[in-house]
Amino acid sequence: MPSGVAKHVVVIGAGIVGACCALELVRDGHRVTIVDAGEPGGRQAASYGHGCWISPGSVVPMSMPGLWRKVPGYLLNPCGPLVIRWRYILKLLPWLARFLLAGATVTRVERTARALATLLKDSPSRHGALAGEIGRPDLVLQEGLLYAYPDRAAFEAEALAWRLRRMTGLTWRELDRSALEAREPGLSPHYQFGVLAEDGAHCVDPGAYVAAIIALAVSRGASLVRAKATGFDVEGERLAAVRTEAGAIACERAVIACGAWSKTLARMVGDRVPLETERGYHGIVASDQAGPRHPIMPSDGKMANTPTLAGLRLSGQVELAALDTPPNWSRVDILVAHARHTYPSLKGREDVVLDRWMGHRPSTPDGLPVIGPSTRSPDVLHAFGHGHVGFASGPVTGRMIADQIGGRPCCRDLAPFSPRRFGRA
Repeated sequence: MPSGVAKHVVVIGAGIVGACCALELVRDGHRVTIVDAGEPGGRQAASYGHGCWISPGSVVPMSMPGLWRKVPGYLLNPCGPLVIRWRYILKLLPWLARFLLAGATVTRVERTARALATLLKDSPSRHGALAGEIGRPDLVLQEGLLYAYPDRAAFEAEALAWRLRRMTGLTWRELDRSALEAREPGLSPHYQFGVLAEDGAHCVDPGAYVAAIIALAVSRGASLVRAKATGFDVEGERLAAVRTEAGAIACERAVIACGAWSKTLARMVGDRVPLETERGYHGIVASDQAGPRHPIMPSDGKMANTPTLAGLRLSGQVELAALDTPPNWSRVDILVAHARHTYPSLKGREDVVLDRWMGHRPSTPDGLPVIGPSTRSPDVLHAFGHGHVGFASGPVTGRMIADQIGGRPCCRDLAPFSPRRFGRA
């Protein structure tokens, strides 16, 4: 069809990326059908349970120079920040090799950081505008994000990470112990130095936020089909329909935005994406006036501690395992134990944990999402694999997809996110 003509678009996935794609497409005048077996904003989605941070500074790749030396230790340490299930190690080896190679040199991680920055640089303002549009400005707060360190030497030990952030435009304010205590009086005196990224924001209820975006899209004409997408009917290179467990949906375009479950669908349209489930955990604990007032990341825990409407959310841990592997709830116990160290008011309190959650980050080995047309059909577009930055980059990804479907120049350079960087299926 000629560019600029309204199309029927099926968006597969109702997480933050799918929700933003659907809303942007409806805004552009397209007919939109959202397909997802789960409840929008429900616990099954990674965007429900993430760390709540909306950070322009999340440009530092998971894979960094020298990481390969730490892998044996990660395999042996059940309490470390990264765990690989032994039963999954053989299947994971090709992905892990690509992952380590992606961070092998400073040049490579700089390239990744620059690409991520194009998705994240205006993420707080985009989310702020979106929260206002859905009528819930209270769900997104721009109060800054705080990184807490035992001392300046611990901060300087992460010099490369902070250089990447500065290179991509992040600014921050350094806090000595007195300034840190003034901002967060409940923080343990173990932390003597802080870095405040004042442009950062956070969401106080990600599930309600995503559900509200979907609800707004539906109120403006989108349809919601509660079913699992199972494939595509492609004639030549043109899309004829999306197949679902509830039947085929005739359409002219489709967007694969179902997170960790996207790999099989991507292969059906010609793209073998090495997508793995990078499992994350969170625990929600009852907070009080002595708890953190703002989002904090203790450097020695690498976990996001974020005040939410439900309580203090402790998010973190990276566990590489199969989609159907049962949760290991000791990962939440590790988060809670560290929080007791970080906030003295939590020590000695019993039954402090209100909720436990485990979800699946959709992660590529090079740390970049897959955004753009599939190899087999230009009518099927990918929008998945965002790893740790899916929530923050949801709004701009939605705009990128809408630009492509509308036949307009894309608001961001698509080249770093091409599915073809991994080869054909």
